[in-house]
Amino acid sequence: MKVVHIVEALEGGVYTYFKDLSTFFGDEEINTAVETTVIYSGNRKSIDPEKVKTDFSSGVQLISISMAREIAPFQDLKSTFKLIRELRKINPDIIHLHSSKAGVLGRIAYFFLFKKKKLFYTPHGYAFLRTDISNKSKKLYSIIENSFQRIFGGTIIACGDTEFEIAKKIGPAKLVRNGVDIPEIRHHFLPHQNSKLTIGILGRITAARNPKLFNDIALRFPDFDFVWIGNGELNALITAPNIRITGWILDKKKVFEELNTIDIYMQTSLWEGLPIAVLEAMVLEKPVIATNIIGNKDLVLNQETGFLFDAIEELDSYFEILKDNQTRVSFGKNAFKRCQELFDKNQNFKQLLALYKQ
Repeated sequence: MKVVHIVEALEGGVYTYFKDLSTFFGDEEINTAVETTVIYSGNRKSIDPEKVKTDFSSGVQLISISMAREIAPFQDLKSTFKLIRELRKINPDIIHLHSSKAGVLGRIAYFFLFKKKKLFYTPHGYAFLRTDISNKSKKLYSIIENSFQRIFGGTIIACGDTEFEIAKKIGPAKLVRNGVDIPEIRHHFLPHQNSKLTIGILGRITAARNPKLFNDIALRFPDFDFVWIGNGELNALITAPNIRITGWILDKKKVFEELNTIDIYMQTSLWEGLPIAVLEAMVLEKPVIATNIIGNKDLVLNQETGFLFDAIEELDSYFEILKDNQTRVSFGKNAFKRCQELFDKNQNFKQLLALYKQ
């Protein structure tokens, strides 16, 4: 069986997802039956093709094709022709598209293949749910998602429970949750408590993560320390004196070590698919405070693993509760248990493999 994955947005949580996917499907026992190819775009600034080759399993074939993030008719046409050429060379049995841009270009390329294949699509957070774009753009993205599903068909594989509920309204859908490499992350777990309560976030400083809100929260709670593990183009929005920006940490082991040193994980996202960084924090037994949005609310159980909030004022009581170390330990253990039950990447990739084989 030949499976081709196509993705444009190979960064952040999607990068981790594909790295783990390559490890699972690149395993010698599996790749004798399933030949996996990942076609990705190296256009984004944070993508280093050499690092991709190093991080990804040698059991998976990698092909780089330039794709633009936003709508760009001329570039999109060139990218589509290149996809058609590569797909005809590989002649896959299954094509699995990831995120909105690949979902569009990949379906058009699929249409021009001589023989139709099984088609799957994972949104990783629908573009029409973004809050950094106009209502007109949201409506356009919604029309594209719905019309492309009607025209080209295929099965949507949602990465989270709420995304699954939305997907079912658009077309045939299955649920295969995102997962993480639990044993690898647990190597870096050590019980930890700071003298001053420390709240952290992991990821690129972009509009999606809402750095202004993170900064406002730090200003509201000057007695706490805050840390942003990462960097990004909107780092100028981080001005609170009690926030430390680590800068880019390329070694994932050091990322986990840094993540282990915080007391509370905070996700201030404006939109999500199913955030990998939150899962990683949960495996390290961190209670999570997160914005009450799709993706976050599929992970955080209120008053069991952390808290969801709609307004910054709600944090006054949540931080008061989580000042207590025993409460944080209890929430953290609940979070780790939840990951073991639902978000183990090996179990979830086995579900994906079973879908391919149907």
